[in-house]
Amino acid sequence: MAGTPSTPFDRQNQARITAVIDRPLHSLGFVYSNVSPEKITGHLTVSEPWCQPFKRMHGGVAAFVAEGVASAGAYFASGYQRVAGVQLSVNYIKPAFLGDQVDVEATRILLGRTIQVWEVQQWKTSPTSEERVLLSTSTVTLCILPPTKDSSGFEAAVKKYAKL
Repeated sequence: MAGTPSTPFDRQNQARITAVIDRPLHSLGFVYSNVSPEKITGHLTVSEPWCQPFKRMHGGVAAFVAEGVASAGAYFASGYQRVAGVQLSVNYIKPAFLGDQVDVEATRILLGRTIQVWEVQQWKTSPTSEERVLLSTSTVTLCILPPTKDSSGFEAAVKKYAKL
């Protein structure tokens, strides 16, 4: 799959596509903007349910997003095989606050037959400038699992949008 072009999603359909291919992240308001076997990008706006007291985004949300995005990337990169998280390491650098837009970028570091490693960076983007502030960086290790009979409907839905 190396060299496969990424698939940018039409802005108008991003939320609808995210709802189909990743319901848990969609429930957060996360939206995929670009998908490829090498890199995944997306964004979310920090909302009240995902904040600690003092209006800061909960660290567990950053971890949830990192694992979800890396899992999607590993799924595409493995040729639509099942994946499962093995290890997640998150380094929190700066906080995100209620209303902040958080951009997420996951990049594949290692593609093995049974193990993949992805690096996920989360950035706060200023609405008035192009300035980005690094919020967290994560490393996600995933295991490739044997296929099951019940995943064919999901695979068909993902292939419809991934065009990989």
